Amino acid sequence: MHLRGPHGDQRREQDDLETMMFSRRKLLKMLTVLAAGTAGGNAVRAAPAGLNFGAVLGEAEELSKRAYAEPGTADRYGFNDLTYDQYRDIRFHRDRGLWAGQGLNFQVDFFHPGFRFRTPVEILAVEGGQAQPVAFTPEMFEYGPLVTAPTDPAGLGFSGFRVRAPINTADVMDEFAVFQGASYFRSVAKGQRYGLSARGLAINTADPEGEEFPHFRKFWLMRPEPGATSLVVLALLDSPSTTGAYRFAIRPGSPTAVDIELVLFPRVEMPRVGFGALSSMFLFGPSGRAGYDDFRNAVHDSEGLQIVTGAGERVYRPLANPSRLQVSAFLDRGPRGFGLVQRTRSFSDYQDLETRFELRPSAWIEPIGDWGAGAVVLVEIPAETETNDNIVAYWRPSDPIPAGRPYALTYRLTWCETPPVDPAPARVVASRGGLSFDRKRRLFVVDFDGLARDDPAPTVDVSATRGTVGNVSARWNPPSGGYRVSFELDTGRETLIELRLVLVRDAMPVSETWLYRWTPA
Repeated sequence: MHLRGPHGDQRREQDDLETMMFSRRKLLKMLTVLAAGTAGGNAVRAAPAGLNFGAVLGEAEELSKRAYAEPGTADRYGFNDLTYDQYRDIRFHRDRGLWAGQGLNFQVDFFHPGFRFRTPVEILAVEGGQAQPVAFTPEMFEYGPLVTAPTDPAGLGFSGFRVRAPINTADVMDEFAVFQGASYFRSVAKGQRYGLSARGLAINTADPEGEEFPHFRKFWLMRPEPGATSLVVLALLDSPSTTGAYRFAIRPGSPTAVDIELVLFPRVEMPRVGFGALSSMFLFGPSGRAGYDDFRNAVHDSEGLQIVTGAGERVYRPLANPSRLQVSAFLDRGPRGFGLVQRTRSFSDYQDLETRFELRPSAWIEPIGDWGAGAVVLVEIPAETETNDNIVAYWRPSDPIPAGRPYALTYRLTWCETPPVDPAPARVVASRGGLSFDRKRRLFVVDFDGLARDDPAPTVDVSATRGTVGNVSARWNPPSGGYRVSFELDTGRETLIELRLVLVRDAMPVSETWLYRWTPA
């Protein structure tokens, strides 16, 4: 798979991947030592000269041998009950940020506890291999008229942090990454606004018995060298099912890349675990907006799931806001990548001056090493408003993660406009749907770009698991310069139909595989 560098520098990207593979080999060697120590009945304690990932591995393994304890909150001042507006009335003093005024390319702000973010996390600053806790003090914050400042900070702690860098202009430290809430984190590339989020781990998502939300309970912020263009963050994860050690190497730019190494130490067997988990929001779009009386043409942080399978097939699945919970699994072996993408990039497609959905990032997960057999899982949850995420995507291994043995995984997460992969010759740029002209069937219209007008027109391969497909039409789209395919679907009395469409020339696909799940509105 061909990768594009942050500034078109393909060699740099290749060097970074080779570095990750070398780091992965070192990680596997560490795990071999850990596993050998565990098998002998004695946990191996990491004893490095200074704080490094090996120390976090040792701490995660030690924690996994203890029973899980729910994290507490310190709410003597009622911060847990703050409204959204009250919480926003607490602002961090940027001159109190970590590394502020030191001439580095990175600076860290800290978040106050309160509102939905009630669990304090321990944050340590690391310099020269030595870790020092960052102490919470009320003087770090400005408390507006809607809240009361605490008089005694004992027991209070930060709920997370955000990172700043000169990502847009050389003389402005703009925020580009946030770690706050459970194991959630998010980032943007140059010129973008926050949208979808990532998770350190997803456990039992959409399970009838309830989802388990792991949380990062401790962070180590590694002081970068002067002139460094990447920042390393180490994290300790905890949950009833597992502990974990995480290493994030974050490089802001266009795009912003995050290299992630993780090692889990499961307390119990985990049959339903999700890696590379992404959470987003899809309310409505051109393919379905029944029940939404809204001035905007579309409302979503992401509009599609994109996959490059282990066999090299390019798959695109438009997202939906279903009337009931939907879970789809796309079986694969050794996936090359997947992500939630925002392809519609014109303001006119949304007409929202406040949210600017056209500036929301796409997020792409690229496995490093062989992830084996499993499935890309897509969860679509009914939603009535745009305030909550209702879309989740992740990789689920076929085999359960066994208890008592370390489990390692490495991947790159890229926040971007377009995923850094070679696209299919023809890419889906729009999916629309509605009633047919006679009001008896469903009409689907799919637009592609990337085909050359001088090449022979492709044939259309469209199929449905149920119902009847008819009136298939394909032609050039002069206004867009692309290629348009339309077809009708007689749904009969069916309640769920899977659709598949691909353009073919000389018995070979020349487009992404468009997938769609139809259900009644």
